[in-house]
Amino acid sequence: MSVPDYMQCAEDHQTALVVVQPMGIVPEDQFFRIYKRIASVSQVSIRDSQRVLFIRYRHHYPPENNEWGDFQTHRKVVGLISVTSCTTTKEWPQTSDRFQGQKEVFGSTLYDSRLLVFGLQGEVAEQQRTDVAFYPSYDDCPDVEKRVEDFVESIFIVLESKRLDRATDKSGDKIQLLCAPFEKKDFVGLDTDSRHYKKRCQGRMRKHVGDLCLQAGMLQDALVHYHMAVELLRSVNDFLWLGAALEGLCSASVIFHYPGGTAWKSGARKPGVSSAADAGKRHRPGALTTNGISADTSTEIGRAKNCLSQEDIIEKYKEAISYYGKYKSAGVIELEACIKAVRVLAIQKRAREASECLQNVVYINLGQLSEEEKIQRYSVLSELYELIGFHRKSAFFKRVAAMQCVAPTIPEPGWKACYKLLLETLPGYSLSLDPKDFSKGTHRGWAAVQLRLLHELVYASRRMGNPGLSVRHLSFLLKKEVTQSLENYTSKCPGGMEVISLPDGLKLPPVSFTKLPIVRSVSLLNLPVSLRPHKVKGLLGQGMSSASPFIYSPITMHSRGDERSKKIDFQWVQGDVCEVQLMVYNPMPFELRVENMGLLTSGVDFESLPAALSLPAESGLYPVTLVGVPRTAGNITINGYHTSVFGVSSDCLLEGLVGVKSSGCMVEVVPSLPRLQLCTSLPRSAHLSSEDLSTSVSLRLFNGEMQQLTITLENIGTETLNTLELTSKNLSTKEKLFGEFLTWDLQDALSHLPLKSGQSVSIPVNISAKLDFSGQENLLHDLNDDGISVTGLPVSSPLRQVLKPRAENKPVGSDASKNEFNHVKDPLVIK
Repeated sequence: MSVPDYMQCAEDHQTALVVVQPMGIVPEDQFFRIYKRIASVSQVSIRDSQRVLFIRYRHHYPPENNEWGDFQTHRKVVGLISVTSCTTTKEWPQTSDRFQGQKEVFGSTLYDSRLLVFGLQGEVAEQQRTDVAFYPSYDDCPDVEKRVEDFVESIFIVLESKRLDRATDKSGDKIQLLCAPFEKKDFVGLDTDSRHYKKRCQGRMRKHVGDLCLQAGMLQDALVHYHMAVELLRSVNDFLWLGAALEGLCSASVIFHYPGGTAWKSGARKPGVSSAADAGKRHRPGALTTNGISADTSTEIGRAKNCLSQEDIIEKYKEAISYYGKYKSAGVIELEACIKAVRVLAIQKRAREASECLQNVVYINLGQLSEEEKIQRYSVLSELYELIGFHRKSAFFKRVAAMQCVAPTIPEPGWKACYKLLLETLPGYSLSLDPKDFSKGTHRGWAAVQLRLLHELVYASRRMGNPGLSVRHLSFLLKKEVTQSLENYTSKCPGGMEVISLPDGLKLPPVSFTKLPIVRSVSLLNLPVSLRPHKVKGLLGQGMSSASPFIYSPITMHSRGDERSKKIDFQWVQGDVCEVQLMVYNPMPFELRVENMGLLTSGVDFESLPAALSLPAESGLYPVTLVGVPRTAGNITINGYHTSVFGVSSDCLLEGLVGVKSSGCMVEVVPSLPRLQLCTSLPRSAHLSSEDLSTSVSLRLFNGEMQQLTITLENIGTETLNTLELTSKNLSTKEKLFGEFLTWDLQDALSHLPLKSGQSVSIPVNISAKLDFSGQENLLHDLNDDGISVTGLPVSSPLRQVLKPRAENKPVGSDASKNEFNHVKDPLVIK
């Protein structure tokens, strides 16, 4: 036997093996639909008896494994169900002959067989046959399960007759020597009359009868026969069959102790009548049922006497495995016995012993295995290690199975299967593909192994022809040597923020580069002074006060929300460019190029203007200003920023960033305001400059002299200017001036209103110097420190303010002047 059954478990020893095979051309989906219905009949209660027959179905079974049926009867194919399609009567003879040929493959062991024919109607289909069932179609076959139950009962009758025939003591007859397939050549020429040979025959037959009793539901009788077989076989050192007798004894004991089964399948098997709860319901010993089949005659006392304890089960398993290990040709039997023992140890929570048993499985030599068998072997080892809680060991063998899928000897490597198995290894290596799992800042597992696994995922996804998966996995591998690979992949398939769904239902969340670069602070910047909106007192209605009432409370109310949600005390203007400053740094040991960096906002329509930057390796804090234009009015919230690094687009939300300082990320956007550009007829001053001044001019006047200044206002905004107001402000505090220093006339300028976009208006301003120079010793120095400004107040639409043109004259007190100073240089500041 060269093909192991890695799904073997102890309770399989009490099952009868039935093979279900398609015959001819049968649609695969239709066959497996019928196979699923057939396999649902896994245990049948025998009528007029308290016994249950358990069935194990296989749709593929190697004929060479059937040769081990005498060694362990649960390996013998006792039933065959063939499924075929037949549409015409002419095809029926050929179909019948093919069925006979299929039976011959397992003919030496078959108890009974059935043929299910789909699609044939007419005279042939109306014939009543026991071994053939005709159905009009795969959809119209309501009694499949009932026919399978009848089929199982016929198998039980044959099984029971064989059990009774073998169990009868025929001391006068020679007992047949049962052999494993590889033993037959070893017994040629032996003395069949020796006592040693007879004991060997008796011991093997006792073990065989124990197998039949276990299959037939006679658990107590099976235990008795196994014990007798162990004594006989031990006395003649028949180690192979002694191991089989010990394994049978273990299987029967496991069935008693764990009636739910040890296979850890989703649907646990129903406890049979062998459970302790049903002991009181059995017939009296030796009683026959109405159909002549005796019930299980065991009693609970007898069963407890012959049944192994839970600790002894493992010891006997180990002894049986050691005996199997003496025979090279029994490698499959040894491997399956180890797997059965591991499943029992897993239920007993003895993980360490189970691990030792699994380690033995690794070193069992089964000869030349196909690549598919190697993949199956490593996959099952992985599942068993997972069963006992050895997650990292499980991941290791699953990864070995994945690499076996793409071995050089395979003509068509299975990269999809490789990728699927590699994904299943991630939990065992403490690796997650969800970026949220890394936000806690704790790292688990071996980093070198995790990096290697991610490299393998990238390579497998590329060979699958899915560069999008490669981009997603490379996003976890941002080291210097992989950035070029990431850029190569993203040139073919840009990395985005969409969720990638795999065929098996697994979803890969997007990976945001929140640490490329790392953001330490976010600050919303106020507009330049000349563009800032100012509230005008004239907007307040009659009887209304701009001051809010002050209410004292000893309880300080703190917002439960994050400080980033606080509203900032300045305003932005619709249509004007607004700025947000980020302090960032590059933690990587190589230069980091960030492209298409912009703001993520909510609340108003916002046009983000992308920026690009290049940060040196391991740079310090570096200021980055992101700009944009709000297109509507309202409250705008800066939620985060987006970047494009190595071709991967990332949306980085501030709420997900750790350690980011911010004084608030919400600001009010007021509707668009008019914008005026101011210029004068005098040359600009080179000495006076400030960020809050639009322009400044310098003018030299003699006392009593007058000069005219022309101020030109041009509407460079999009809003129409409807009102205009001009005021003056004296910056001097020593009151050396008297009379009207500045005079103007707005009548001509107001006649040009409303002033549309692109239009301009000029305002003439008369400047006269009238000073008193008496009583001041340091007058010249004081005059050079003083100045006079002409200020243009904010201008807005009539909906926000109603202003009337006026001229304010500041009266100036008179001081004694000195006659030697008859001229002065006054700086004129226009704000």
